[in-house]
Amino acid sequence: PAPRSRPPPPLVAAAMFAAVPFVRAAAANSRRGALAGALGARRHLSLHEYQSLALFQDFGVAVPKIAVAHSVTEATEIAKGFPGDEVVIKTQVLAGGRGLGHFKENNFQGGVHIIKKDKAAEFAEKMLGKTLVTKQTGAAGKPCNVVMFAEKFQIKTEKYFAILMDRGSGGPIMIGSKTGGTSIEDIAEKDPSAIVKLPIDIMEGISSAQSLDMAEKMGFSGAQAASAAKSIEGLYKVFIECDCTMVEINPFAELTDGRVIVCDAKVGFDDNAKFRQKAIHEKRDFLQEDAQEVEAEKFDLNYIKLTGSVACMVNGAGLAMSTMDLLALCGGSPANFLDVGGAANKDTITAAFKIIQGDPDVKSIFINIFGGIMRCDVIADGVVAAVKEVGLTKPLVVRLVGTNVELGKKIIQDSGLPVFAISDFTEAAKKAVEVAK
Repeated sequence: PAPRSRPPPPLVAAAMFAAVPFVRAAAANSRRGALAGALGARRHLSLHEYQSLALFQDFGVAVPKIAVAHSVTEATEIAKGFPGDEVVIKTQVLAGGRGLGHFKENNFQGGVHIIKKDKAAEFAEKMLGKTLVTKQTGAAGKPCNVVMFAEKFQIKTEKYFAILMDRGSGGPIMIGSKTGGTSIEDIAEKDPSAIVKLPIDIMEGISSAQSLDMAEKMGFSGAQAASAAKSIEGLYKVFIECDCTMVEINPFAELTDGRVIVCDAKVGFDDNAKFRQKAIHEKRDFLQEDAQEVEAEKFDLNYIKLTGSVACMVNGAGLAMSTMDLLALCGGSPANFLDVGGAANKDTITAAFKIIQGDPDVKSIFINIFGGIMRCDVIADGVVAAVKEVGLTKPLVVRLVGTNVELGKKIIQDSGLPVFAISDFTEAAKKAVEVAK
């Protein structure tokens, strides 16, 4: 999570669909990439598929018939309400690649299946209460507490459609392609001309002519173009009225029965608008998120879990980057990024300490504070209070420099805590790595 004091910069659509657009995974694989994500992007609310489709329906967007079940008993009854002999069952977790995933507890393969309706209970039993592992979730997986049933249909053609903010045009931009159902990144890389872009004047809003033009450029014609245009207008209303950061439809499909529907979607909502989108934000599924990051958010702490063994508590992004790099140079690796900021108090410091000490992967803790706005004595008070409340179970290295440093050191010294108090940055980092081994 990034500081809440400034809104995120709008995405640049031109860059987004360049040779290597939508850079999602590469940065997450590096220490600096994870930190860059924390500093340069905000956490945006994500909804489950069934929640997004229900929201679309409220705005006149054509979607398939769906229903959700939270138990095996519900699944049995809900499946009976669909036409035909078969129905689609989809696990609801906030991750892509569900169809190719597997459930950790029983190794059941696939989170999306077309099944006979009388098999609903059997499949729901294998999914509900289990953990789905996909390429996006990592080995930890995501809990499945809801399954969605959808009508079975045959797709004739698949298109791609999205709306996002574009700095170049100074407002929303619609992006589409005649080819959908697959990675839009790959399509853009192979044939940039396959991507259609249409800016919208945010003051004027979308017109019927623009929505129809977009539908036709995406490959729809006749009655299907009119139907697609109606849904495009509805999706634009969702984007504007619900304070979305992105609405992505893939696929936007024409069915063999002539209907044009939204089959799957990704929708992001701006956290800055939470105060006026309370009904939407109340749908947030905290069980899909890292528990430590959720707890950190309560105290306005910028925290991201990493894969190392040395927990870091710092103030300021620059110092955070230096600390993480120095730990690596000393042979260690950071277990987290945690910036307490300049407005932290005793309570937030205590909360931060509880979070990093509660991480089972943490073998040592390195508190590195350069006191400016954040005073060293405030940090020291928070650390001492936290240790008195939860105890100290892991080696603790503390480096304090700057405002009220002597007072901070005295507080640590008088507490009698078994702390390695080191003023030199490099020596402190070396000690944190050493005691983590």
